[in-house]
Amino acid sequence: MTAPLESPAPTGRAGRDLVSAFFVGAALGIGLVLVPVLWFPWVFSVVLAVALVIAAHELRGALAQRDIRVAWPPVYIGIAATVQVAYWWGILPLVAVFAATVLVCLGWRLVAGPEGYVADASASLLVAGYLGLMGGFVSLMLGSSHGSQRIITFVVLTICSDIGGYAAGVLAGRHPMAPKISPKKSWEGFAGSLALQAIAGVALFVWLFDAPWWQGLITGLVLTVTATGGDFVESAIKRDLGVKDMSNLLPGHGGLMDRLDSLLPNAFTSWLLLRVFLGP
Repeated sequence: MTAPLESPAPTGRAGRDLVSAFFVGAALGIGLVLVPVLWFPWVFSVVLAVALVIAAHELRGALAQRDIRVAWPPVYIGIAATVQVAYWWGILPLVAVFAATVLVCLGWRLVAGPEGYVADASASLLVAGYLGLMGGFVSLMLGSSHGSQRIITFVVLTICSDIGGYAAGVLAGRHPMAPKISPKKSWEGFAGSLALQAIAGVALFVWLFDAPWWQGLITGLVLTVTATGGDFVESAIKRDLGVKDMSNLLPGHGGLMDRLDSLLPNAFTSWLLLRVFLGP
């Protein structure tokens, strides 16, 4: 007797296992972000450093498939150090550690000789800057006044960009924004991201900071642009390297790097806007 076929896990138009994606995302959001941010900020700075090093390892593996070699010891150490000094001591140590990481990476690759030097050194600096420098701005927000509220605002607005874009894209997506880079990203989805982030931005600024509503509106709209740009950047990297996901670490999500695509550019943008509107 033939065994009955097992029903496939429900997926969306993006081809993801939505049930797994939801529960994995919720567990990560509550256990690794919300709880430490609210009660143990220094623990969150450590979690952030570990997550970024894991993402760097994923990106290093994808680059290796094209015979591009990242100088991983200085890159991994530099990323973790950048995030930590930014939390404890601020922006000048962040810049200093990042600059030192750049110099060490350039020198490290010299040992292997000139062949492939430009590609390898450029990749090392890409990983260090994309993950370490951008991630350092999360630590700067965390170490600021009302740091927990700033991190919550940054994360919630980025999530709203994904939710608004996904919902509007599935329901009404007809016109691709950049079909050669990300065919499923539509202008209708972008409009959904704009709408939801604008509403969330106003609510968060008024509720968490007692700040003028228009500041939240501007922040929500600008972060939609940078989040979408981050999606396109990672899509371009993956298409160039010929990979669908950076890894299969997270069921329904791919790798950690696949979850950081919108968060990385939004980290800098959030830090800048919140500093302008709310102060250091």
